[in-house]
Amino acid sequence: MRLQPLDLGIVLTYLLGVTALGIHFRRGQSGARDYFLGGRTAPWWALAFSIVATETSTLTIVGTPALSYAGDMAFLQLVMGYLLGRAVIVLILLPRYFRGEIFTAYELMERRFGGHMRAVAASTFLFTRALAEGVRVSAIALVVSVVLGTSERLAVCIVIALTILYTLEGGMRAVIWTDVAQLLLYLAGSVVTFGVLLHSISGGWAEVAHVAAAGHKLRIFDFTPGFSAKYTLWSGLIGGAFLTMATHGVDQTIVQRLLAARNERDSRRALLTSGIIVLGQFALFLVLGVMLFVYSQHNPLLTAGEPADRVLPAFLVGRMPAGIAGLLFASILAAAMSNASGALNSLAASSVLDFAVLRRKSANPAQTLRLSRLATLLWGCVLLGFALKRWSSLLETALTVASIPFGALLGLFLLGMLDSRATPRGAATGMFVGVATIVAVFYFTSVAYTWYVLFGTLTTFLAGAVVSRMGSKRFSRAP
Repeated sequence: MRLQPLDLGIVLTYLLGVTALGIHFRRGQSGARDYFLGGRTAPWWALAFSIVATETSTLTIVGTPALSYAGDMAFLQLVMGYLLGRAVIVLILLPRYFRGEIFTAYELMERRFGGHMRAVAASTFLFTRALAEGVRVSAIALVVSVVLGTSERLAVCIVIALTILYTLEGGMRAVIWTDVAQLLLYLAGSVVTFGVLLHSISGGWAEVAHVAAAGHKLRIFDFTPGFSAKYTLWSGLIGGAFLTMATHGVDQTIVQRLLAARNERDSRRALLTSGIIVLGQFALFLVLGVMLFVYSQHNPLLTAGEPADRVLPAFLVGRMPAGIAGLLFASILAAAMSNASGALNSLAASSVLDFAVLRRKSANPAQTLRLSRLATLLWGCVLLGFALKRWSSLLETALTVASIPFGALLGLFLLGMLDSRATPRGAATGMFVGVATIVAVFYFTSVAYTWYVLFGTLTTFLAGAVVSRMGSKRFSRAP
């Protein structure tokens, strides 16, 4: 299976076009506010699109249909929890981010617990985001292997190099507006895929509904109790809410977009609107997986032993008309680039602004800008290194990687905001206990990853609160 020359030309045109668009936003940058927050000039709807594009990667587009192709639509329960988590962020976290001008989420921890805990929180983010993003970006290799069958690593290097270039030059403005273009492209591509699939299935939607129902593919809700099943109503609503509170409330990658809004009202509108878009988006991706299952009953797409993650790329290459296939592959690469660009900018922001030694070196705005671009370049190299590693079960691997430490990070934030008696010693101990607990749960139990953030948050908060009350004087700072 190979793309036709016309399709390859479309993909190449997209790659060069989006890179040129990103570089265009280099003009007018004078310091950290412009580079990391885009001067706080972006409209709320663009930020909503950017949030969705940032949390959507190639592995989301490829991996989500694979879940329903191999199973059912139960993953949608987790997405419902994403909406609940956003509402909690709006009520608890967002108001504190707009008390004064801050550039990173972890400045709140310095106000509450001092500079050391800010560094601990930022370090947790940097390691986790780089690793999780590397897993996401590695999905490019999966797509390229189906399309070209050659030099996966070279293709990954080219795509990431172009992403580094426009992110390094254009900063947050480039990230936001290329995100908007890329979101529209991959959603359009998904809708086109839906239409082509429906046309290719004899009997249309009636056949899809009949075969899918017989195979139990349309099941969404699972009321099974317990902690071992990944996707149940309980793990979805509760676990999904806590996962989103972590990824969208204390992860600099998303928080940076919330901080780039003109005011708290715009930030709130962007976050809540993004939740509605994400719900529709995941529903579409899961339906595509069901349709691919129905289609493959008479037109096999995978050979025995091939992973389900390859089913969508296989359909796009083997069954799409020339021209449309190129557009759809460009849309998949768009998701990868938008995700990586947002991660690069946030990793650079935290590196430059959250560590005292770097803040002292970059007091001058021009120096800050140069250091920010250097940090973007360095993190791009790190991300590329992670991306070249082979991973299995891409979508769930990325979610698991993020879930292990982010529960402790969320617990730290909630401890600082909700417990006025919490101390730096209690906060540090709580984070250690939280991470250790989830690592133990990961290795020694059958608890599903969807519960990791909840368990990490609770153990961090409780351990921090207890230690804060053991033989120490009252310590309180307003977050």
